[in-house]
Amino acid sequence: MREHDIEPIRGLPGDLPPGEAILWQGAPDARVFARSALGARWIGGYFAALVAWAMVSGTPLGALLTAGFGVLAVGLAYGFALLVARSTVYTITNRRVVLRIGVALSKCINLPLSKVDSADLRNLGGGFGDIALVPQGSSMLGYLMLWPHARPFRLAKPQPMLRALADAADAAAILAKAAAAITPVQQRSEAASATQAPRPVLGAREAAA
Repeated sequence: MREHDIEPIRGLPGDLPPGEAILWQGAPDARVFARSALGARWIGGYFAALVAWAMVSGTPLGALLTAGFGVLAVGLAYGFALLVARSTVYTITNRRVVLRIGVALSKCINLPLSKVDSADLRNLGGGFGDIALVPQGSSMLGYLMLWPHARPFRLAKPQPMLRALADAADAAAILAKAAAAITPVQQRSEAASATQAPRPVLGAREAAA
């Protein structure tokens, strides 16, 4: 029996509470994930340059060995990407975003929509894309805990990322609509307190990184 076989609902740590419903589920595409998250193309290009340099330098044996290491490195990147794709489930409900992640050790990251300020959509071409979630205020999430499902270079304030989605634009639209449905309820609740200000509506926007 695999660990995920005992999930009450695929991708979720428990049954849904009353009033909560799944709006969308998805997972990374392994090939796109290898290229966009692990830099498989850069790895291949780096070793190709080393092989070319070895050939120009007149060391064919060195070129052959370098080519072998290059194939191994790229193969490991794509192999890891395949494991990530098989073990990852992203879920959007009408109340939260859940990331079930982890190749060796599975964990679930729950992000209430009321605690997400914005969602940045990055187009990867071919209909694929990433969605970075910007948490509201301080977050207990660690970059290493999220990696490779973390927005690059956001070490101080890690941002969870739904990576290499085949239907990223559709997922972003669903996320924005779910957040917009929650916002009026939260604003009415916050209106009772003079110390709190209404939260802006979450929306998906194009991002360069």
